[in-house]
Amino acid sequence: MKQLFTIGTSKKTAERFFALLEDNNVRCVLDVRLYNTYQLAGFSKYPDIKYFLKKIANINYINDNMFAPSEDLLTAYRNKQIYWDDYTERFTQIMELRGITDYIESKYPDLDRYCLLCSEDKPDKCHRRLLAELIRDNFGDYEIKHLM
Repeated sequence: MKQLFTIGTSKKTAERFFALLEDNNVRCVLDVRLYNTYQLAGFSKYPDIKYFLKKIANINYINDNMFAPSEDLLTAYRNKQIYWDDYTERFTQIMELRGITDYIESKYPDLDRYCLLCSEDKPDKCHRRLLAELIRDNFGDYEIKHLM
């Protein structure tokens, strides 16, 4: 069975973050954040994260905004204009409109040992979990492991 990981950057030290990736033999980090260049992102700010992943753990890095929520959706959720159930429904619609399963099939035919990267500490209310489940449900044979 293939493994698909997810990880959030908040509430983790750089040491913990990179150790989790190394200990799980992650081969590529797929950054699914809408905003990844803010100074507040610390060690996970792009392009630094790409350099650190390669230098520290020999892990590849890809940033792909096709997997990110729309700015409108993220703003509405962060401003508490919508609840998680609404967010989930709208995010799923966005992925369908983007043709995400065809996109994954053509661009990422093998996501084994990839790790979806977002900023949320826990996966329960994060789009990276929704993406991981979408991949598992549409492409099967993936075990999802959330790195905490």
